This record gives sequence, structure tokens and C-alpha cells, in this order.
Amino acid sequence: MKQQNIVLFLGGIIFGFGLAYGNMSKPEIVLSFLERTDFGLAVLMAAAFAFAFVAINIVPRFIDKPLLGGEFKRRERTLSKNTIIGAIVFGVGWGISGLCPGAAISSVGVGNLPALAGIAAMFLGAYVMGRYFS
Repeated sequence: MKQQNIVLFLGGIIFGFGLAYGNMSKPEIVLSFLERTDFGLAVLMAAAFAFAFVAINIVPRFIDKPLLGGEFKRRERTLSKNTIIGAIVFGVGWGISGLCPGAAISSVGVGNLPALAGIAAMFLGAYVMGRYFS
């Protein structure tokens, strides 16, 4: 296995643990955040935003290339009709189920097996989008 794959795997494990530890794997907690009755997840999101901001915008100023090879590339930011539609579909799905894709997988890891139905719906939606709209 390549070194990059091992790092990606470990990063995914840490990400999932963070979601579970921050209660993002509990739909009732997420829904209470979306209903604006519990703002605990706002702290988790702010910390994730700060970490990602530093990793994307600050770190490349101090090192020439990524530690595991490759290169730093400028990100293209595009706002299109498809981006807006995708954001709406994501938001509606998040509001209905209380789980986004990463949190759904993390939720299964902590024993919430009904989340498998939501994961199946996510795969079905991705298939339909890829099959009929690309």
C-alpha cells in the first residue's frame, strides 16, 4: 500500500472519530443544531474551519511542496446552477436525516444502524445524478 493511502486512511479514521466525539454522528444533536436550539456543533464546525483554513492557506507559504509528493495548486472557485442545486439537495437531505455523508458513516460506526438507509439513499442519489445529469 502506498504511503499516501495509509495517510489518507488514518486521516479518515481521525475525521470519523472527530465526528463521533463531537456528536455529529447523532442525528438528534444535529437536528437540534439545525433548529437553532443547541449551538454546540457550531464550535466543532468553527474548529474544523480554522484547521482547514490554516492547512489550505497558511501551510503552503512555509513549505515548497506537499510532504507526500505532488504540488500545491490554486483552487478554482466556481458558482454555477449545479452548485446551487447540489447545495439545496444536500441541505434538504441533511435536514431530513440529520446526517451528512461523513457523519452517516461515523454514525454506523457508533452503532446507529438505521443510518444505513440514509447512506443507501445517498449512493442512489449519486448514481442518479451521475447517470442522468452528467
